[in-house]
Amino acid sequence: MVTKYGMAVVVLGTVAVLAGCAETGGVSGAGRAATGAAVTKSLYERLGGKPAITAVVDQFVANVAADGRINGRFATTDIPKLKGHLVDQVCQATGGPCSYQGRDMKRTHLGMQISSADFGALVQDLVAALDKFNVPASEKSELLGLLGPMKKDIVELP
Repeated sequence: MVTKYGMAVVVLGTVAVLAGCAETGGVSGAGRAATGAAVTKSLYERLGGKPAITAVVDQFVANVAADGRINGRFATTDIPKLKGHLVDQVCQATGGPCSYQGRDMKRTHLGMQISSADFGALVQDLVAALDKFNVPASEKSELLGLLGPMKKDIVELP
């Protein structure tokens, strides 16, 4: 069973990474064919679909597990369930066919006393996972920009 704190930490990590990259700008020129015609591929498709998202989430969770700054928050977390929620959340946010069924971020993280430093550590772990799979900067920035607005619902401490 995923505890309130375990799920929150995983979701927090995803959100943190996205928030950290949200200020790097959007995709400029991405999604255009060489002929100048607009290409309508979703971010989900450009990332490689669910298999690629799953691989990044697996690496992200492994990074968090190895991160002494924050791994204690996941001690009682149902990791397979957490991974499933994260995959669905990223899949849905990027225009994929998934539907995130987890709780909203504000309710999930309420009272957890998550600090900006905790959030930053999770973002670093997510960015490292994206970098391991050579996710292009434009897609990384776009993904983080989609998730970044959740920070305000997660962080309670400076």
